[in-house]
Amino acid sequence: MSGDGLIFLYGPPGSGKSAVGAQLARDLSLPFIDLDEMIVQAAGRPVADIFAAEGEAGFRQRERAVLDEAIARGPAVIALGGGALLDAHSRQRAAAAGQVICLNAPLDVLAARLATQAGLRPLLSGEARPQLQALLARRADHYASFDRQLDASAGSVEQIAWDAQVLLGRYHVSGMGAGYDVLIRSGSLDDLGQAMLRRGLLGPVALVSDENVARLYADRVSQGLRAAGYTVHLVLLPPGEQFKTLESVSALWQAFLAAGLERSSTVVALGGGVVGDLAGFAAATYLRGVPWVTAPTSLLAMVDASLGGKTGADLPQGKNLVGVFYPPSLALADPAVLATLPQAELRSGLAEVVKHGVIGDPELFELCSQPWQAVLANMDEIVRRAAAVKVRVIRIDPFERGERAALNLGHTLGHALEVTTNYQLRHGEAVSIGMVFAVRLAEKMGLAQAGLAGRLGQVLGGLGLPLEIPSDLDRKRILAALQLDKKRRAGKLRFVLPLRVGEVRWGVEIENLVSTLLLPGQP
Repeated sequence: MSGDGLIFLYGPPGSGKSAVGAQLARDLSLPFIDLDEMIVQAAGRPVADIFAAEGEAGFRQRERAVLDEAIARGPAVIALGGGALLDAHSRQRAAAAGQVICLNAPLDVLAARLATQAGLRPLLSGEARPQLQALLARRADHYASFDRQLDASAGSVEQIAWDAQVLLGRYHVSGMGAGYDVLIRSGSLDDLGQAMLRRGLLGPVALVSDENVARLYADRVSQGLRAAGYTVHLVLLPPGEQFKTLESVSALWQAFLAAGLERSSTVVALGGGVVGDLAGFAAATYLRGVPWVTAPTSLLAMVDASLGGKTGADLPQGKNLVGVFYPPSLALADPAVLATLPQAELRSGLAEVVKHGVIGDPELFELCSQPWQAVLANMDEIVRRAAAVKVRVIRIDPFERGERAALNLGHTLGHALEVTTNYQLRHGEAVSIGMVFAVRLAEKMGLAQAGLAGRLGQVLGGLGLPLEIPSDLDRKRILAALQLDKKRRAGKLRFVLPLRVGEVRWGVEIENLVSTLLLPGQP
């Protein structure tokens, strides 16, 4: 399953299933179903009356039937009763239809919440606290048996719903057209065709990839798309940033034309950031725009390049100087494919992960500070958390008119280094150096928390990433490349500066200080 089936919220009475479920459904642009409310509507009487007349066994029988009906309606967020999955049939049906999150909270929190709902819980009549304590003891092993556990004891309903999205690896990006879903789940690549069908995407499909990725995954993805009923035309690009050109875009247009793509057809980008940027830009401009889907296969693309709808190509003078905002209809990432990624590319992608930790997730930053094998073992969570940072930012500022500029941390100098080295430095390596440079700028200005540069350098260095500008690079060429940075305003360079882990300042104009650091000792 691609991770876009139903979402079930489960847990003890008072854990907030209905409130969190309603918020989660709004966030993901899905219908919300409260199973108890469905039972009441079907029975024509309150839950307490059903229990009084039919007992718990009768209620569970109704619950099972209504659950089957709710599942048949299709993708939704469903809040379950506190004992709904004690029934083996219901648990099996829920597990097969989607993902179950078990909310949990301490006894005191649950009791306090239930105290405001007197008379609404048939199994907790009278003195609710002792009965609740006994119920939790009886069901402790049952609740603990669910893989996805979420602490619902503190924080706002909005924050708990967001934590649920991070746990699931499932987001909805609004603010750019109709919005689009982001799905992150191991094994999901095989279900790409079904996920596209659920979103009404049509064929024929142009499957765009590069020669390296295609050898590994093009046949597998093509088979899944054909099994879903799509006609597939494979379009190959040569690998590498040096081919991220308008000539490559023109070649894609010609391939789309030869494949008979119409305005209702779909372009699928299978690969890293270069493939995604080129395929997305070609889709945006072919027949004035056709739908496209991104299926990133590199860590860098999963957590950054595939999200946010930035598409484009490079010019000889600089990166991404031509492009448009054109959001995909779906972004589907399968972290399992990272097992085939060369280690150097994986380390390069981790630079973007660290960047996202610095911008907005201290826990993600700490995950990246672990020994290498621990980082690899936590890769699924790392991808989900890193993508979450970008999703949260682009929800607020989809077209980079303000806060989204924070995502450029390390990129101002990083892009200049890529151009100056003719892309011999990988993107993540250049961004790593750019982040260290930015934190040193922040220290020079007295903005960074004490010790931040050392801490950031230790984490990046521990991941095998470079920290210093290569000594053989011409610093004046780097400065010249910086003058073409697309984020300049009124001729002045604008940097993102880290203040502490979890907070940055964007849009800082510091032209003279940049020159001083790049050309020390020169007037």
